[in-house]
Amino acid sequence: MDIKDALEMVSLTHPGMVRAHNEDSVACEESCGLAVLADGMGGYNAGEVASGIAASVVSTEIKHYLENAHPEDKVEGSGEEVAVMLLRSNVQKANSSIYHAAESQPQYAGMGTTIVSGLFYDNRVAVAHIGDSRMYRLRGEVFESITRDHSLLQEQIDSGMISKADARMSQNKNLVTRAVGIDAEVEAEIHVHEVKRGDIYLLCSDGLNDMVEDEDIGDAVKALKSNLPLLATQLIQAANDNGGRDNVSVILVKVNGDFAASRGMKAKILSWFKN
Repeated sequence: MDIKDALEMVSLTHPGMVRAHNEDSVACEESCGLAVLADGMGGYNAGEVASGIAASVVSTEIKHYLENAHPEDKVEGSGEEVAVMLLRSNVQKANSSIYHAAESQPQYAGMGTTIVSGLFYDNRVAVAHIGDSRMYRLRGEVFESITRDHSLLQEQIDSGMISKADARMSQNKNLVTRAVGIDAEVEAEIHVHEVKRGDIYLLCSDGLNDMVEDEDIGDAVKALKSNLPLLATQLIQAANDNGGRDNVSVILVKVNGDFAASRGMKAKILSWFKN
């Protein structure tokens, strides 16, 4: 099945109930199975600029590259899959663009952004993230985050300094330890996960999970998984009903069919023996 037929994608973003500007940016490229969400930071409209650059660079560059390549192909020399290479190199390209803009234009000094991006291909998804924007997955009845925040709070949880329950009340929620555009170089954390028919993936800015408990987010996804536009609306409404102290953005991806890469007869025969 073609990737755009196998996946259903819906995105929605809202400024929230407190902030005048929306510094989140989202981009979906259904033709190549790509979803990108960025949550900007900085004074005035600098955060909006940073997230816009990140979402635009990653989505545009990857879409353009995949017009003449397959994400499951191997990069000559390194043996790395094209999907992983594209996420890594284009997040760095976005980082450089934001960093140089901040250095050359005083009004953008110190701007940066988080990012989470998923590239779906060959019944898998390559997930790249920096900061505390997340990707969750619903598989069957199990709803869980498949990214781990790059944040001071997460480090405190990992070290046992604070419990997950106490973390909900922490004042350090928004202190990220890694962001796009702050330093000249940044490394995206990238993992590849197998995808199954029926899976639902949720990419979100922290404006959602700071306002709504993971359990409640999961309950909403389970209840409304057959209607992604309504689910997106309800998730944002829940964040706003709980205070909406930040911009809130979501991208939902539902796997409706198989999208294994087409392979030659030799590869197919070998796969039969492996199975």
